[in-house]
Amino acid sequence: MHLSARYRNSETHSLKAFLLGAALLLALAGHAQVTDNSTIVVETTDMMVADSPALPWPQSLVAEMDSLMGNDIFETSQVGLEIYDLDADSILYRHGERQRLRPASTQKVITAITALDQLGTNYQYKTELRYTGTIADSTLTGSLYVVGGFDPCLGRDDLAALVECLQTAGIDTIRGSIYADRSMKGPELYGEGWCWDDDNPRLSPLLCGESDFFMDRFISMLAEKGITTDATIYEGQCPAEAVTICRQTRPIDQILLKMMKDSNNLYAESMFYQIAASTGEHPAYAKHAATVVKNLIDKLGLDSSAYYIADGSGLSLYNYTSAELQVAFLRYAYRQQDIFLHLRPSLPEAGVDGTLKSRMTGEKTRGRVFAKTGTVTGVSSLAGYCIASNGHMLAFSIINQGLRRAAAGKNFQDAVCTAMCR
Repeated sequence: MHLSARYRNSETHSLKAFLLGAALLLALAGHAQVTDNSTIVVETTDMMVADSPALPWPQSLVAEMDSLMGNDIFETSQVGLEIYDLDADSILYRHGERQRLRPASTQKVITAITALDQLGTNYQYKTELRYTGTIADSTLTGSLYVVGGFDPCLGRDDLAALVECLQTAGIDTIRGSIYADRSMKGPELYGEGWCWDDDNPRLSPLLCGESDFFMDRFISMLAEKGITTDATIYEGQCPAEAVTICRQTRPIDQILLKMMKDSNNLYAESMFYQIAASTGEHPAYAKHAATVVKNLIDKLGLDSSAYYIADGSGLSLYNYTSAELQVAFLRYAYRQQDIFLHLRPSLPEAGVDGTLKSRMTGEKTRGRVFAKTGTVTGVSSLAGYCIASNGHMLAFSIINQGLRRAAAGKNFQDAVCTAMCR
């Protein structure tokens, strides 16, 4: 039975009208009293319960969604919502799905899917040590370049491994210059439209411990490992003729997992700039990544000019997407098996891990909702997948905007997910 046409109307039914109608019907078999302030008091009998069989799925979902849309929060706030049955290939429910809203961290869903599509699921982040000059008698005479690739995972152990590469190459002394090559991306340290008074990550291609202190720690590690240097530290781009000493790589899945499970903004921006760099632009800018995202939007059959993509994390208040757009990305990922096999394990799992560990812990939802959360001032969002009671896989997006308290949006989102799982 194809139900999508029935539910294409974006207007939702009034909860008040629904309850009043139900009360009148129940009054025929029991006793119903409607007070002056529209509070409905219903007395039921055993016979009435027996004569009221539950609606079949998905009609029951639609009825419950209509009821949820009567929530008082929508008197003063907006919601964009779409639920899509991936197995039946049809829309189950939608409301305000085309409204352009701020996605908050559900923007990371769009970034992740675009990255897996553009870069490939086997993509590797890389950091390189290269040199010009000569190596003789255990001494590098010339210039050493540390070429950053915006790997946000780099830490002390990685620094030690890089220095050990120098030792493996027979180098115990460096005479000349050491360059930090941060030319992979433009010089901006923060994203467009980020709040100046937030604790935002610094966007540097050379990081250590998620901080912009890589070179200081690299020089300290050289001394710790017994490599002598009187080199001067500079900023500069590595020349094409430089020889590679070693290349340190990291799989995209490792970045994807922390980016999605923990909603790590730095990791999301690093992935956004990998997308930008994949266009061949050097240095790469956020606008280059946005172009790739917009090309995919057009490929999905939507109008990319209707949206604004400012960053990869969702921190920017300039981002404007929609529930319809996010569901289109989720549908695309589901159809591309290789993408889905990498995306699905990265999403927080309700009641189990990540930012959903303490949400939807009940039996019906725990382990059956896999979704990215989002919160910025005035916005709460949730987008991902859900396993329905009939075993169908659903894709959904819920963006609540204009909230005074994020908890109100989260409670609504959890109720929607419970309805989908029931």
